[in-house]
Amino acid sequence: MGIDDQTAKVPAATQTSASNLDAIVAGLRHSREVTHKIRYQGHVRELPSRDALIRIRDGLFAALFPSHYGCPDLTDETIDYFVGLTLTRTLAALTEQVRRGLLFLAPENKARFEEAECAACDIVRDFAAQLPAIRTALVGDVKAAYSGDPAATSLAEVLLCYPGIRAVIHHRLAHALYKLGAPLVPRLLASISQTETAIDIHPEAKIGPHFFIDHGIGVVIGQTTVIGENVRLYQHVTLGAKSFTEDETGALVKGEPRHPIIEDNVVIYAGATILGRVTVGRDSVIGGNVWLTRSVPPGSFVSQAQNRLADSE
Repeated sequence: MGIDDQTAKVPAATQTSASNLDAIVAGLRHSREVTHKIRYQGHVRELPSRDALIRIRDGLFAALFPSHYGCPDLTDETIDYFVGLTLTRTLAALTEQVRRGLLFLAPENKARFEEAECAACDIVRDFAAQLPAIRTALVGDVKAAYSGDPAATSLAEVLLCYPGIRAVIHHRLAHALYKLGAPLVPRLLASISQTETAIDIHPEAKIGPHFFIDHGIGVVIGQTTVIGENVRLYQHVTLGAKSFTEDETGALVKGEPRHPIIEDNVVIYAGATILGRVTVGRDSVIGGNVWLTRSVPPGSFVSQAQNRLADSE
């Protein structure tokens, strides 16, 4: 939408005089330049575009699963061409968004600009090389969902209809970019996913293979969470932090391990909240609505009643 497209007739009662509008525009400029300091030496720093990343996301989904998210009438003769063309366009667009993220967080000078160009190309090249492995992991996630949900009638249904799977696809793509050092773009992909699925997964969270989020709405997985293999979560599960370390100035210390470790073959039922750097041992089951702030050994079954008893001892 261009500026001309945004010109619309405004009712007289809501019109703002030219002088008042000028003052508002000037005040917003002051906020940008002085308060938030998003200008540097008089130049606007480009941010990654959310709209562009939605299109890039669509391209990556189509390249990973061309028959489901790309073109349904592809044949054995045309599918590779479609994937190649889609990746060529999508990766070029992704490189530009990664470049913007790098430049936004860097001092503006010619050397840094050239470094950002090279770094963006390197990040996207390495990311592209991981796509086959990412797809393999996602197929495992889809199979885990199909085998773990008696309502699932086919793998295609799981891939197309399950918000938990859609969130995991976003996460595995965002996590790969995060590990490669792309700033802002992974967080934007996670935000896009959260908006669409109501599932909030930080791109740094480490999630093992065969992961399934059933129903999904309201699930939160924090930044330093570690999840093992063959783990299943239900709706409204929170894997969060219990407390935050402060430095000598009172500012929060960033990046400390503060979220749970969930070992292999764990099931966490709806509404459970697990906080802090605690470990849920392998083969454990955490019941619905449990509030857990302590580690539990492998093979545990934790219900609300059992948890209250343990906390009172």
